[in-house]
Amino acid sequence: MKHFTVSGAVAASPVRGPQTMREIDEDGMTEQGFKRFRRRRAPAAATPSSAGAGAGRPLAAPASAGSAQLPATLPEPWERIARVPFDGAAQERSRLPLVSRFRTAPAAKSFDLLRTRLLHTLKARGWKRVAVTAPASGCGTTFSAVNLALSLARVPGSRTVLMDMNFRRPGVAQAMGLQAPGDMSGLLSGAVRMEDHLLRPLPSLAVGLNAMAGQDAAEILHGRSCAEAVDDLMLRSGADTALFDLPPVLEHDDTAAFLPQVDGVLLISDGTSTTAAQLAACEKMLAGHTQLLGVVLNRARPSGSPLN
Repeated sequence: MKHFTVSGAVAASPVRGPQTMREIDEDGMTEQGFKRFRRRRAPAAATPSSAGAGAGRPLAAPASAGSAQLPATLPEPWERIARVPFDGAAQERSRLPLVSRFRTAPAAKSFDLLRTRLLHTLKARGWKRVAVTAPASGCGTTFSAVNLALSLARVPGSRTVLMDMNFRRPGVAQAMGLQAPGDMSGLLSGAVRMEDHLLRPLPSLAVGLNAMAGQDAAEILHGRSCAEAVDDLMLRSGADTALFDLPPVLEHDDTAAFLPQVDGVLLISDGTSTTAAQLAACEKMLAGHTQLLGVVLNRARPSGSPLN
């Protein structure tokens, strides 16, 4: 029992006979007296008043919790992302060939193989965030990122996010034939919510589009708000894999600024132009910052062709 302390001096009185629970406690008040004190201190509102409604009338029982109308449960953020058509007409507008239209083509099989190998690596290490970039412009970064995202989206029960982080030459919207470019800088600054920015061309694929081409891209990607926005994106979307389409490694420092936000990098090389020296320079730049998950050879040349 918690003792109630009375202020002021209390004269000690002798205690006779064996003590019981109802006799004097160490603070000089019996348990029975303490209970009487509490009853006297109880608020008047606790005792039904005899005025007005009539004495002795029972109080009305409170409404049961089940009788109240509970608010409808809001759908999760992923379900609040706007759906956009991605039918044959959208893919006809696409600037690049999409493997979702040519499932039996060799390119589609290559992207499916890349998807499977990538997923094995990510799951083994508990990773989700992948930057897709290249040594130089024209290597096919956006083409590879879009088609890899479409391949990942076909995995049952999965969620894939594709983000156009190329502020120099944004191209995911045009590559997919979508006509609703978005404010990527607003998302990364925290001014725009994830579900208000992303679009879902497929039930399991969400894309973040970019309509801004600016010179302060590295500063945007360096900012603390960018890191917080990416963390929020991964948490609230529940994405299994997120691909970030980034500018070339050797042309701008945008990719270097964004590396702390990813788990690894897929490097896209062009079989007709990329040199071994460029790949070595990229590996040197990435070393110590993130993992190089692999080098993808785009526009591979037949064996026997001369090297650069």
